[in-house]
Amino acid sequence: MSDFNNVWAYVEVADGKAKNVGLEAIGPGKKIASAAGGKVVAVLVGKDLDDAIKAAISYGAEQVIAVGGDAYADYTAEAYAYALGQLADKYKPAAILFGATSNGRELAPRLAARLKTGVVADCTGVEPGDNGVVSWTRPVYSGRYLSVLECPEARPQIATIRSGIFKRGEPDVSLTAEIVTEDVALPADIRLAALVEKITEAAEGAVKLEDAEVIVSGGRGVGKQENFAILKELADLLGGVVGASRAAVDAGGISQMHQVGQTGKTVGPKLYIACGISGAIQHLAGMSGSDVIIAINKDGDAPIFEMADYGIVGDLKEVVPLFTEAVKKLRA
Repeated sequence: MSDFNNVWAYVEVADGKAKNVGLEAIGPGKKIASAAGGKVVAVLVGKDLDDAIKAAISYGAEQVIAVGGDAYADYTAEAYAYALGQLADKYKPAAILFGATSNGRELAPRLAARLKTGVVADCTGVEPGDNGVVSWTRPVYSGRYLSVLECPEARPQIATIRSGIFKRGEPDVSLTAEIVTEDVALPADIRLAALVEKITEAAEGAVKLEDAEVIVSGGRGVGKQENFAILKELADLLGGVVGASRAAVDAGGISQMHQVGQTGKTVGPKLYIACGISGAIQHLAGMSGSDVIIAINKDGDAPIFEMADYGIVGDLKEVVPLFTEAVKKLRA
């Protein structure tokens, strides 16, 4: 076990930019590394990584290991897992943190299989313990309980972390770190798939809920699709985006891209305004990491009020326009 040191935060890169959840992983990675006397290392794979490397350093990465080049221009699970496996064999990290994105959830178990270790998925808490063993906390049974897991017999310890749970803090561009560039050649038989064509039309209007600092969400109480325009006006005014509960999506009020919750996106904005959302445990599991929660609901006994910092009992169709007008006056 003494051969394994440092903690890796895998920073996912899209279009040359670091994804937030990868930057968020640096914080808990540093917590684990500091307890063991090691460093937190940002690991990146892709092409045109310069901006993402700078971002990782500004958020506290003490070292950066980067694998770049045309072979990694487009993400494929086989290629990226191979590259990370080669790096892990060489540098022997004690733990590796991935974001719980679609790519992270695919890469983490592939890498774990290569390294003969395990994965703890969708973590919301980390606690370093004795002998470098990390206690990973994750919600189970739709968030009703918390499970604590450890991987004492294998290294590295691998986990995926939920987006929005671990706050990034403010970047410091004055920070510096060692940058190690590795050239990992791909064997011919590794790449089993290749990107043939990007179809962007289907993604028009896509919502980056994980990156939003303000989310105005609607539930079953919003009703028909036209009523979401009321929420969008407020969201636009606050520089945010519109979210939704599964009930609203299933009712056809808004597309699934806006869904927050256990079967949607996990978010952690500075402000979350829940309109007509009762507070089902599956929805709460996806937005409990919000800094400030405002609930608007006609039912004063709705469970959402138990989590909300501020609550308004009333018809959202009346309250939200008043909210919007008040914001406009303050802006003026």
